[in-house]
Amino acid sequence: MRNNSDRIRPNEPSEPVDAFAQQSQQNSVFSFATPTEMVELPSKGLYYKEGHPLQGKESVEIRFMTAKDEDILTSKSLLKQGIAIDRLIENVILDKRIKAKDLLPGDRNAVLVASRISGFGSDYSTNITCPACATTSKFTFDLENVKPKEKPDYQELDITLTDSGTFLTTLPRTKVEVEIKILDAKEESNLLASIDKQEKSGLPASSNTSYLSAIICSINGEANRITINRFIDNMPSLDSRHIRSVHSAVTPNIDMKHHFGCPKCGHEQEVDIPITVDFFWSK
Repeated sequence: MRNNSDRIRPNEPSEPVDAFAQQSQQNSVFSFATPTEMVELPSKGLYYKEGHPLQGKESVEIRFMTAKDEDILTSKSLLKQGIAIDRLIENVILDKRIKAKDLLPGDRNAVLVASRISGFGSDYSTNITCPACATTSKFTFDLENVKPKEKPDYQELDITLTDSGTFLTTLPRTKVEVEIKILDAKEESNLLASIDKQEKSGLPASSNTSYLSAIICSINGEANRITINRFIDNMPSLDSRHIRSVHSAVTPNIDMKHHFGCPKCGHEQEVDIPITVDFFWSK
């Protein structure tokens, strides 16, 4: 016959249960601490203004992405406002004094790549078009290969880093000494928004002069904006190209170059890893 008492009530344990140990084990599960890591900053903290939390810091501590962070990335409200990525950055950085808009773009990119690796792994699959045969195919990049760019040789570039984190360079045509700065994320966003607004208003394109106006701090020590903009409007193209070249070289960032091999034609070359919706929103 079936023993109904055994079905209803489990057998008594042969040894007494250690209630304290059982409770401790349960508490240890709920007190789990999210792992953190130090992210190397491409800027090395050199180009932040005095008082910024990252001034002089070579790295920043972030925690690994969590399910709560995924909620941020899928929030329709945050995506519509265009602030989902900023909210994610501020969520994973441990130092809450640091705001996403105040980060240099290169440091911001380093935090995003590290967060993506911690949340979804280093394999990043996205569509890429072959430069040779124009075939679009799915290709997998290894984000572990993404490292900060090498610091340029200032002496070779004939530029000087000032105590305030700006750069001095002498223009090849006019021989004018120009002081330029690296834009933070907020300034870069404002520049792009201004250019976009001009285009939508049907105004003549001025992306080049707007860019120069945003990065130039002074000309021969003169910081008056009217003077600077007048000089920019009449600047020889050779000098304009020099400023843009220097600014690109000194701006710290991560090296997104990666080896690509086309599965159709076999063409191989180094390409920039494309940041598409697959980066955080892959299906």
